[in-house]
Amino acid sequence: MTQTPHVPATEPLLAGVLNFRDLGGLPAAGGRRVRPGVLFRSGHLARATEADTAFLGSLGLHTVFDFRNSADIADQGPDVTLPGVRNVNLPMSDPADGTEFWRMVHGGGPEQLRSLLAEGRAAARMTGSYRAIITHRTAEHSRMLHSLADGDLPALMHCAAGKDRAGLAVAVTLLALGVPRDAVEADYLLSDAPHRRFPVRRDVESSPEAMELLSPLFAARTEYLAEAFATIDGTWGSVDRYLAEGLGFTPESRERLRERMLTG
Repeated sequence: MTQTPHVPATEPLLAGVLNFRDLGGLPAAGGRRVRPGVLFRSGHLARATEADTAFLGSLGLHTVFDFRNSADIADQGPDVTLPGVRNVNLPMSDPADGTEFWRMVHGGGPEQLRSLLAEGRAAARMTGSYRAIITHRTAEHSRMLHSLADGDLPALMHCAAGKDRAGLAVAVTLLALGVPRDAVEADYLLSDAPHRRFPVRRDVESSPEAMELLSPLFAARTEYLAEAFATIDGTWGSVDRYLAEGLGFTPESRERLRERMLTG
């Protein structure tokens, strides 16, 4: 049965930063829990208001991991500056893919959208993306985990919507912490709440059909994350081997990560 993750009652609703939350409280290895205030996730920070920026600055962040590519940054803008925070850009997708994606989202006509996204092709595009990130972005995930294990905390992870690339980076981190898969999934699905969803901007006249065709691209679905888990299992056989062989993240590094990020 899917677990309901710990969601702080005082979780802020930021005006210009979507999908923000603290991962603290999630169950982890050895009966412990993720320590509050060490790992956060969100959508991009480019449109943070002055109040948002003050709040983010109050978190004591050491590192912000931005998983967007240059096309995403051109579309949304660079992150706001948070004094004293180390900004690490680790693109989890190619700029050419990002350029094509945003051109389709903002300006794709009905025929183009039908040909690319109808009849399950949008969902298939998403599962393919999740599979590719797990298999082809091992160096980026390795660098991220080693950074956390070395103490670059507290950390915030984001991409554009804070759902896919950031969602997988968070999932990989939580798996390394021994968080059960159903708890990882439950947190991931929080990104599908209406107030967390990325707002789709259209530069051409839109229609209910266009929005319906685009919707799977901006949804958090169980099948997407399940594809990532299946890719780990099918390629490496287990999370332990994925971390050790795929990411070069040793048991000793995992223990350092857990000591820094778990409580109880």
